[in-house]
Amino acid sequence: MRLPRRAALGLLPLLLLLPPAPEAAKKPTPCHRCRGLVDKFNQGMVDTAKKNFGGGNTAWEEKTLSKYESSEIRLLEILEGLCESSDFECNQMLEAQEEHLEAWWLQLKSEYPDLFEWFCVKTLKVCCSPGTYGPDCLACQGGSQRPCSGNGHCSGDGSRQGDGSCRCHMGYQGPLCTDCMDGYFSSLRNETHSICTACDESCKTCSGLTNRDCGECEVGWVLDEGACVDVDECAAEPPPCSAAQFCKNANGSYTCEECDSSCVGCTGEGPGNCKECISGYAREHGQCADVDECSLAEKACVRKHENCYNTPGSYVCVCPDGFEETEDACVPPAEAEATEGESPTQLPSREDL
Repeated sequence: MRLPRRAALGLLPLLLLLPPAPEAAKKPTPCHRCRGLVDKFNQGMVDTAKKNFGGGNTAWEEKTLSKYESSEIRLLEILEGLCESSDFECNQMLEAQEEHLEAWWLQLKSEYPDLFEWFCVKTLKVCCSPGTYGPDCLACQGGSQRPCSGNGHCSGDGSRQGDGSCRCHMGYQGPLCTDCMDGYFSSLRNETHSICTACDESCKTCSGLTNRDCGECEVGWVLDEGACVDVDECAAEPPPCSAAQFCKNANGSYTCEECDSSCVGCTGEGPGNCKECISGYAREHGQCADVDECSLAEKACVRKHENCYNTPGSYVCVCPDGFEETEDACVPPAEAEATEGESPTQLPSREDL
């Protein structure tokens, strides 16, 4: 069924509001798969390093059949352990490249001892050597020996992808990651190395490690007698926090914390720092404490037989269990029954008068 044009246009805003479909899981690149296969092959070599043919006369077998170390039997044992049965891509790659691996094992291993370099870089051409990138394996910015001056990551390093640009580590910036960001200073720089070291926390820019080496103070700090010192925002007038909070200073900043529930205004944490106490609390031993209204000389609960129960900042008046509650008293069960049993007083009739 085809929607009328007007109806279709009406659906357009709703379609635009729908969230984008989730991206499919990112597939590993050919270089990543090749490197993974090589890593498993190298691990297989480690796992079989101390094995032999497994027969009763290893010396005769190695002399007659060839050394186990470089034998086809060992190669088969390594290949059999490379891929899980459920790993389709690994098994597909192994099936397609098994002849290459066999040729390297039997003929080229001594000439090209680095399997990754021979297999992934030179033969399949899906990877590049470390420090190079892109389809032609060009040298990264700063050279292949120390890409990005050792202070960053080269885009596409070791793969046939990327553009060779530098993503600098924290504290470094510039095309070759040789310049220092704000908050860092150059502690060493020569033709081959550049090292940036963090400034003191009080400095936005600096030439050394201490708060006296600041070129500019960070926010929350101020220059005082040649050094950047913390600004105590809590001493400002008017104070930065609300009446129900107290200010806690921190290096370069401050926080507003809630006063204790027993306080009306406070200067710090806990009931001992209240400016005043809320209703139902009074200062006792230097801090705001709950007033037990039930123990005061003047009774809080005035109805007869009524019980008083103290609560934080207040109290409640309750009749005992079984007592009947009236406006001015708690009536015991016996009295209540007697009252109910009494017949109402009858007025004399006109005849009696």
